[in-house]
Amino acid sequence: MIDIPHTAMVLAAGLGTRMRPLTDDTAKPLLEVAGRTMIDRLLDNLVSAGVQRAIVNVHWCADLVEAHLKTREDIDIVISDEREQVLETGGGLAKARPLLGDDPIFVVNTDAFWEPTGAEPLQKLAMSFDKELMDEILLLADTKRCLGFPGAGDFFLDDAGTLSRRGDAPSAPWAYAGLRIIKPQLYDGAPVEPFSANRIWNDLLPKGRVHGVPLDRFWLHVGDPQALKDAEFWLRCHGA
Repeated sequence: MIDIPHTAMVLAAGLGTRMRPLTDDTAKPLLEVAGRTMIDRLLDNLVSAGVQRAIVNVHWCADLVEAHLKTREDIDIVISDEREQVLETGGGLAKARPLLGDDPIFVVNTDAFWEPTGAEPLQKLAMSFDKELMDEILLLADTKRCLGFPGAGDFFLDDAGTLSRRGDAPSAPWAYAGLRIIKPQLYDGAPVEPFSANRIWNDLLPKGRVHGVPLDRFWLHVGDPQALKDAEFWLRCHGA
């Protein structure tokens, strides 16, 4: 039996700057891709995997996000309010720490998803997470099998599943796919201030405490208006 985390932290507090003008009057997670909002696409996957509770941080157009989330009756939604200050990926987890509990949790971005959709990548990640060997495990996208990711890749993955950064290499085969499992205790005592989760990774990676699992399907990263158009076209062509 797979031990699926019962809680997820959904990172939905970004300003959506790269998505403007589409985000001038709404939050990026509320933008639709092929008829379904990005946040609903990821919540659908969480629910299908068995996740019972989602902590969602909000900042830009927070009232709209909260109102939209009230329409979901299939998962318990708890809001982590960042209206006063956007705290980035690390600071958002630090602020939400009292809400997260002590069991491992999923952490998910709202602008990245996979096709065909479904719970299998979450289940595979949970099945691969060994809390004795790891503090975090990341879902990885093959940079040759994705849409909307213009970067040179983020990580190398060794035979044991341990991650290392691309560093000075011109490219790396794996990109962070916007889904991970973490131990919430990593943020015990962390300052509630804007900082990236990279600060935590910088400590864990040299110790071999961050592992990765390859995504076995197509990955879509929806980061700007052109990527949104491309994702719409790809999904409609593939009947998704």
